[in-house]
Amino acid sequence: MDAGRKKFVVKPFRNNIGMDVNKAKETWQSLRSAIGEIHGHNASLLSFEELYRNSYNMVLHKHGDMLYSGVVECITEHLVQMADRVIKATDDTLMTQLFAAWTDHTITMTMIRDILMYMDRTYVSQKRKMLIYDMGLVLFLESIARHPQVKDRLKWHLLANIDLERNGELIDRGVMKDILGMLVDLGVRSNSVYEEDFENEFLSTTAAFYNAEAQRLLDQNTCPDFMEKADRRLTEEHHRVMQYLNSSTELKLKAIVERELIANHAKALVDMEGSGCVAMFRDDKVADLRRMYVLFKRVPATLDDIGTAVTTYIKTTGLDLVQAQLNLQQTQSSSTESALQFVNALLTLQDKFMGFLTSCWADDKAFHKCIQRGSVYFLFEAFMNTSRLCAYTLAQYVDDLLKSKSRFEADLERQADKVVGLFRYLSDKDVFEEFYKRFLAKRLLHAKGSTDEGEKMVIAKLKAECGYQFTSKLEGMFKDMAMTKDLMDGFKKLNPLLSVQVLTMGYWPTETSSAASHLPPGVRSWVQRFETFYFGRHNGRKLTWLHNMGSADIKATFGHGDTMVRHELTVSTFQMCILMLFNERPTWVFREIQEKTGIDPVDLRRHLISLCTPKFRIVLKPSKGKTIEDDDVFTINHEYKSKLHKVRIPLVSVKDSPGSAESMAAPPTELPPTVEEDRKHLVEAAIVRIMKTRKSMQHNNLMTEVTRQLTTRFVPSPQMIKRRIESLIEREYLTRNQSDRRLYNYTNMVLTEGYSQVDGGGGRKPFLRRKVLEDEASPETNGDGLGKECVRHTVVNGEVCAICREDMMEAQHNLTYCKRGCGNNFHIDCSIRKQAKENIICPLCRHDWGDSALSVLKKEADVSNRNPL
Repeated sequence: MDAGRKKFVVKPFRNNIGMDVNKAKETWQSLRSAIGEIHGHNASLLSFEELYRNSYNMVLHKHGDMLYSGVVECITEHLVQMADRVIKATDDTLMTQLFAAWTDHTITMTMIRDILMYMDRTYVSQKRKMLIYDMGLVLFLESIARHPQVKDRLKWHLLANIDLERNGELIDRGVMKDILGMLVDLGVRSNSVYEEDFENEFLSTTAAFYNAEAQRLLDQNTCPDFMEKADRRLTEEHHRVMQYLNSSTELKLKAIVERELIANHAKALVDMEGSGCVAMFRDDKVADLRRMYVLFKRVPATLDDIGTAVTTYIKTTGLDLVQAQLNLQQTQSSSTESALQFVNALLTLQDKFMGFLTSCWADDKAFHKCIQRGSVYFLFEAFMNTSRLCAYTLAQYVDDLLKSKSRFEADLERQADKVVGLFRYLSDKDVFEEFYKRFLAKRLLHAKGSTDEGEKMVIAKLKAECGYQFTSKLEGMFKDMAMTKDLMDGFKKLNPLLSVQVLTMGYWPTETSSAASHLPPGVRSWVQRFETFYFGRHNGRKLTWLHNMGSADIKATFGHGDTMVRHELTVSTFQMCILMLFNERPTWVFREIQEKTGIDPVDLRRHLISLCTPKFRIVLKPSKGKTIEDDDVFTINHEYKSKLHKVRIPLVSVKDSPGSAESMAAPPTELPPTVEEDRKHLVEAAIVRIMKTRKSMQHNNLMTEVTRQLTTRFVPSPQMIKRRIESLIEREYLTRNQSDRRLYNYTNMVLTEGYSQVDGGGGRKPFLRRKVLEDEASPETNGDGLGKECVRHTVVNGEVCAICREDMMEAQHNLTYCKRGCGNNFHIDCSIRKQAKENIICPLCRHDWGDSALSVLKKEADVSNRNPL
């Protein structure tokens, strides 16, 4: 290395740039002057890089306090000068001047913030002071926005403008938006200034405005007009928020307007006379009801007022309809036409509100319940026999519906759906079933124009609504008609003149005459021939002839010589018996006719009156009117004439002969005896099922559970349940607890249900009830886990299978029995078919036969057990 060359030495850094207080003051003065230039709008002459470096150096050399306080002082002085211009502004220019000052201030503060950026990042953060821009906002708020001569004037102008706009005047929404935006910004990341200086007062004046507005609208408008204007006001307030109010105000403003216009006056609107809900319901004001629902939905609690109006209207209108029908019934002026009009009115009422539910109330479940409550009230709760009356008239309506030939299938199904909808509200569904069964019997037996498709469609809908048990007898009636047709196809080959319909008494609502009638010899031989034919096919069965329900076609000759005319008369079987007597001699006394025919006197009078009516007058009687004495003499009217060759002689109406056995469709003044008897068995069966499961139960709990289980068919009264409990206690099915008399204990009794015979005579013999021995009720199993087998019952003559309802003793059927329940017998084939669809439960004692029952039954089917133990 060359020794003469100088060596390069790197000296350590020495901070030669110092800043004492004097230097700092000098620097601040330059910054102060620059800020003044910014306020004077001369910023273009400044070097922002130099200003930033000066502020940086002051903060770096610990003179941040001087810089921060100096800037605050400088800004304050400028704002004081600016405030003078704002204060001196006129009312018309106040908001314009204020916003101009605000705009100028925000621009200058942005520039000042830029040159003091380092101070914000270090000094302000360390000393926990406000950012210089935020401090500028606070200073503007204190010096100008909240100046005593500005604050109140500003608030007044803001509220006055809104008031003018609400009254239809045009305002400068742009200035409103600018000023309110300024108040929001002055809150420094909060809405406190906006709320304190404007919003609180605004909401208060809004409440007062709409309170007065609502009262004025109520006094001067109908309910629909009020709602239309209220809806318009709500829309206006929403647009106001969108145009210039802060978004945080929307919910508060909305709540106040909804409270003043809707919540406080909801009931008054609903109940408004002449235009409230009642008028809307009556006049089908769909659009108004929809608007009311939309408005009231804003305040959900007010929907209850509409719901109450719905329930009340349905109750009132329904009660008026029911009361009118009851009055007709009590005055005996009720007719089929009035009953159909009654049901049509009920369906119209239901259709109206179901339509409202869909088109106005968006299928709101709460409104559906209101409709249901109103319907249930007038159909059940209002009068003790209302449900009974409605059940009868509803069945009568379906009868007319199915007999009408002018209805298309789609129309028929729509009407059936409506009927089922009304049927759903009935409490006494078993009463409907009874009357429906009576009308169905008439349609099937007399071929009253109904179609199988229509009949089965209605039954399917009832089955879907109430279950298979509800329609089992109705379906059994169709089964009887099909079997009768097959039977008559075979018998017609032997005797084409006689047609017989064989009915299962357990299904059909038929009644026998109180006395046996004597048929003419020729007809009696036909009957005997049919009995021989029938018993040849069904050995062991019993037939009971219901002559009071039959009809006959007879050929009659009237007049003498050239005036002789022939007619073919369609008459009842009893009328046939009466007319055939006149082949023996020309005159008969009433007493003689009764002795000869054996017809009950009440039925005989009715049938004779029908033959003596002025319209037909086939038979003559000495006295006029509808009364017949025992000594009255009857003769054939040989002067009878008719333009028709075939003449049908109808019976006089039921109301003219209330004691007639054919009064099957009489208006219901009391519970039908068959229904009353069935209810006793259903209540007892329900009690036994419950107690068999629970073993012990308190009185009130048992009453509640029984009612719950039976509600799908009828609502049992507490008195009925109590009487059935007492009956079961007397028969030792239940016992009272010795220490608590309101506690019942189950005594291992099985109450079998059903009827053992189809005797054709209306007799309904109950299955034998049997006390289960303690060892039979034991939980011991017999290999399959199903419990110990019980003793098998002996099959009695005439006993029927509880599944298919056919004779148990028919030779082609093998038998099985309920092995772990009641011990009663059934056809194996019936049990297998039932088990293939569902796990079989004994239809008598309700005991579950278990999952293995099908395989056991199939094994039994291979072995004949024709002779039961």
